[in-house]
Amino acid sequence: MRRVPPGAPRPRVVAIADTDSYVKWAAALVGGVGERWDASLLVLETPLVVSDTQLEAALRGSGLPRNRVERVTYARLAARVAELRADAVVIGARGPLVRVLARELAALDPRPVVVTGLPGISIPATRKAVVYRLQADLFVVHSRREVREFGALSARTGYAHRYALATLPFARGARVAGGVPVGGPDATRTDLVFATQAKVPAERADRLRVARLLVRAAAADPSRRVVVKLRAATGEHQTHAEQDSYPELLASLGPLPANLVTSTGSMHDALATAEGLVTVSSTAAIEAIAGGIPVIALDTFGVSPQLINETLADADLLAGEDDVVARRFRHPDPEWLDDNYFHAPQADDWVDGVEDLLAQRATGTLPSRSAFPRRGGALRDAWERRIALGRSDTSAAGTAAYVVGLPLRTGVRLIERVRRAASPAVQQPGPRASSAHVRSTSAVRTSTTRTS
Repeated sequence: MRRVPPGAPRPRVVAIADTDSYVKWAAALVGGVGERWDASLLVLETPLVVSDTQLEAALRGSGLPRNRVERVTYARLAARVAELRADAVVIGARGPLVRVLARELAALDPRPVVVTGLPGISIPATRKAVVYRLQADLFVVHSRREVREFGALSARTGYAHRYALATLPFARGARVAGGVPVGGPDATRTDLVFATQAKVPAERADRLRVARLLVRAAAADPSRRVVVKLRAATGEHQTHAEQDSYPELLASLGPLPANLVTSTGSMHDALATAEGLVTVSSTAAIEAIAGGIPVIALDTFGVSPQLINETLADADLLAGEDDVVARRFRHPDPEWLDDNYFHAPQADDWVDGVEDLLAQRATGTLPSRSAFPRRGGALRDAWERRIALGRSDTSAAGTAAYVVGLPLRTGVRLIERVRRAASPAVQQPGPRASSAHVRSTSAVRTSTTRTS
């Protein structure tokens, strides 16, 4: 494998991210490389950009100094990347925005190596996640299983990608050995922490059921707190838009137990006092496992790709509502760890992969990469840019594409809605069964729960 020669200048690596999840991921990913690279982060101003408070929380423990981070508008982005003389750019963003930014970076001369990835549990591997990122040179994933499943998806679809393995930033230095916490339980940790998610479960009735469960858990033992860990404070944005927030749902239930509280602090701080974590499928489960904290992945809504909880089910972390109330938390199956986010650090190869690509760039042999072919040419590009960036795209082309494209999209969606209404209802499959654990037989909704 070609590497950057000893004594050569440090590669200049610039990360670009906008939302809370991706800023945290990108900062920790490049910050974790240490002095090997000259790393910095550009926080791109989009409608979902992190607040100053979210940014500070994301940088805490990332290894990336605050003076290596700056905010930038889209209009200034390409020029700023050029000014920084970026050898490589790590794009941490939702799929539609990655496609736009990768296209812009490909137009630079010389173009940087383009790296992208996903900030948490990425099973199941999805076609969308791959297609949006086709112009990236390297796609970072976080478990041996993800490398396998994304590779198999590329083989099936023909969407060629180069995948590389990196430990999830908050799983570094995991305090687990054989699947159990190092040092045993800590009597000073007494909180039940619930990790909220914006889109899982999706239906209001299901989210209300979870809210009632949290009230039950708090009432069952007034001496111990139930902490509802929110993703953002009022007025702050999340990577995914949230409907039916837990503060609103809890408020609808009347007087609440005094030991039921909400928190907008970091997950790291919430887990510092946690006896156990409850979630449907949040990546916070991996962070808890890394800290030796047991977990319940709630099985009320079954197991499905839409719920993004298959890998937690395979870890034998599923449990029911009565288990939550009784605080019968679980540790993962030891055999699950190495294949799922807790591989040995020396298995990580993403840094070597980037440096191999940098060596190709230095010799002029870095191959070009094409985006997924679409009809529409420049107008389509402008439309995608406007949709990905919203009001942050102030270009005339973006405005024109939006004016033309919005009525067309509305019409297409109306036709599709009429067509579906006229078609016989399609029976959707229920949650899959597993020999590892008896799953709930509740119906599984099929709405999309993850922006790839």
